[in-house]
Amino acid sequence: MRDPSPYRVCFVCTGNICRSPMAESVFRAHAVEAGLDGLVEVDSAGTGPWHEGDGADRRAIDVLTAHDYEQDHIARQFRVEWFDHLDLVIALDSGHLHELRALAPTPHDAAKVRLLRSYDPDADHDALGGLDVPDPYFGGLDDFEECLEMIEAASGGLLDAVARAVDASGTGAEKGVENAGKAAESATAENASAADGPDAGKEST
Repeated sequence: MRDPSPYRVCFVCTGNICRSPMAESVFRAHAVEAGLDGLVEVDSAGTGPWHEGDGADRRAIDVLTAHDYEQDHIARQFRVEWFDHLDLVIALDSGHLHELRALAPTPHDAAKVRLLRSYDPDADHDALGGLDVPDPYFGGLDDFEECLEMIEAASGGLLDAVARAVDASGTGAEKGVENAGKAAESATAENASAADGPDAGKEST
């Protein structure tokens, strides 16, 4: 019997230079620490092409380095054809969630898209935008630190869900999406429409 293919997770923000590369670095470190290296593949992308080919924002790099996270990043845009080989697509805010689900070619692919903070039990699931990771791009270093804190707070729950999916399915995509999304399903559904505002998804990163 051949080895199962890795379980693939892609984090998505707007420009792929701040939030999503930070989430990628943090989650990869958690996965390695949990012994899932080789069983889980982690990457990131942006909903738009504005920073394709660029490295991560200098402030994101500084914050990650200060917290001992490694990163080696080149920005790229998310492509619709990636849905076919991804198991989870993790949106950093509700604007990305709606944009990615609209882009998904099938309902099964749309179900792969989840909000990162829906995996954080302490996030405010009832507040408008309560599951968003705010864009730090127009802020200062403190905003990037706050962004990292939110990512770290959600990464444990996401890791637990992914680990259960890997154990239950041998990293099979069909069952894996069901298991990894179950913990966040109701929160995401309940907050998706509430998070639709005129400024949803307008961040630069």
